[in-house]
Amino acid sequence: MKGVVLAGGTGSRLRPLTHIINKHLLPVGDMPMIQHALEKLAEAGIEDVLVITGKQSAGLYLDYLGGGDALGIKLTYKIQEKAGGIAEALALAEDFIRPGEKFVVILGDNLFKDSLVQMIDAFRQQEEGAMVILKEVPDPSRYGVATIKDGRIEQIEEKPAQPQTRYAVTGIYLYDATVFDIIKTQAPSARGEMEITDVNNVYAASGKLSHRFFTNWWIDAGTHESLFQANLLVRREDTPCKPC
Repeated sequence: MKGVVLAGGTGSRLRPLTHIINKHLLPVGDMPMIQHALEKLAEAGIEDVLVITGKQSAGLYLDYLGGGDALGIKLTYKIQEKAGGIAEALALAEDFIRPGEKFVVILGDNLFKDSLVQMIDAFRQQEEGAMVILKEVPDPSRYGVATIKDGRIEQIEEKPAQPQTRYAVTGIYLYDATVFDIIKTQAPSARGEMEITDVNNVYAASGKLSHRFFTNWWIDAGTHESLFQANLLVRREDTPCKPC
């Protein structure tokens, strides 16, 4: 399997920091945010990874990550010329994925403690379709929210005012290559973006969307507050407990 890390977007919620640098290069703990995602993929045995980013900071990615040798992976880069939604960015990976091949996608501002090994292994055994990783959260209206019936996802509702569950869809997705055909059938949403939730709902409607849960912490570090919290969580993991 291959990996795709989506690291584009405008980072508007993290301005003014993102006026000069892509948000995925901001530090979390002792490394840039994106390196956490790349290390999770490497840990799970994903050795061939595509990074999709905007042109503003592409040179900085190359300077810091190069070809991925230091992480034990092979990195390829592709530029998203204009931010138009997660699904539009993912469509740029079509030439990177072989027909019939499965792959894992991580949004570069998602940080989490759990290993991806078991989830990726489970998806390898899945005959077809897609998988999303869920996390039970206290504030689900901030996210896409999954409703589950008889062990299957019925639907994902994007940022609902009255969520039916507390199961947030995290920014970790696993797909087979049919995802690119599905993206081509989608129209932009009311906010003018190609929504990954719409793509996932196509899989859900056909009964081909499986799911797993994160059991440890997960955070979307896309705001000033959540970036601060992500740093606290990562530092807590990296700092050995000292006796009182």
